[in-house]
Amino acid sequence: MTRIDAHHHVWDPGVRPQSWMDTPAPSDPPDAPGTWANALRRAFTPDDLKPLLEKNSIDRTVVVQTVPSFEETRELLEAAESAGFIAGVVGWVDLTDPALPETLAGLRAHPAGSRLVGIRHQVHDEPDAGWLLRPEVLRGLGAVADAGLVYDLLIRAPQLDAALGAVRRVPHGRFVVDHIAKPDIAGGGNERWYAGVAELAAEPNVTCKLSGMVTEADWSAWTVDDLLPYARHVLDVFGPHRVMFGSDWPVCTLAATYDEVAAAAADLLARCGFAAGSAECDAVFGLVAQRVYLASA
Repeated sequence: MTRIDAHHHVWDPGVRPQSWMDTPAPSDPPDAPGTWANALRRAFTPDDLKPLLEKNSIDRTVVVQTVPSFEETRELLEAAESAGFIAGVVGWVDLTDPALPETLAGLRAHPAGSRLVGIRHQVHDEPDAGWLLRPEVLRGLGAVADAGLVYDLLIRAPQLDAALGAVRRVPHGRFVVDHIAKPDIAGGGNERWYAGVAELAAEPNVTCKLSGMVTEADWSAWTVDDLLPYARHVLDVFGPHRVMFGSDWPVCTLAATYDEVAAAAADLLARCGFAAGSAECDAVFGLVAQRVYLASA
């Protein structure tokens, strides 16, 4: 079986500024917003990732955008062309652009355009929780679906209702929930998350990434026990054949190494009854990502 990491990033702040790193956090000093991201303010390249993949027996990956930049999307396609293990790119385009079909066709004409497998936008940063339901956004989601591409939903609990509405209004689209919709694992109080994720899972055109959990937990003290209720809920409502592993490297390094994230995912599956080598474990660690992202890549 081909093992796939369905969610990681690469960036070089010297080439493409990562503005999200400047977002203040409660723990930051008043005169130093973004201090939390200091460990990420350097280049992370495919060459940095390759030995981590080899150590964890990961064969192929999907790289995902980090900033709303068309230029970054082209850069990711070029990275995929150079690094053989990057089999898919989830890029960014302006969903509200009336010329989006032509833009997508242009990306597909790139020498590595066949590796463009999906589109994403930082929906959880939009001030309007209903952004996904705007007519121009729904039109863009339809264009993404018409192009045969997946749409990654980067959302939190406040955007769950709009995400469900968008999924229902674009029934021919294929949607992937990133980072299990980012529950507040450290703080708790996730009743809306539990209900909203279950509602999304009831839609047959939605799958989910088992990713991003360690950075929603206590960075310095998280345990697999902290993650288990959330992983179990996702596996229960989606089923393991609609869930895929993602490392969220290098963002995950704020709280865990690549090895620790991969080991935690395997441990979570085992605790949910899906041992290594089982059909369910193979699905999460490769077959679902292969089906959803790479079948035509």
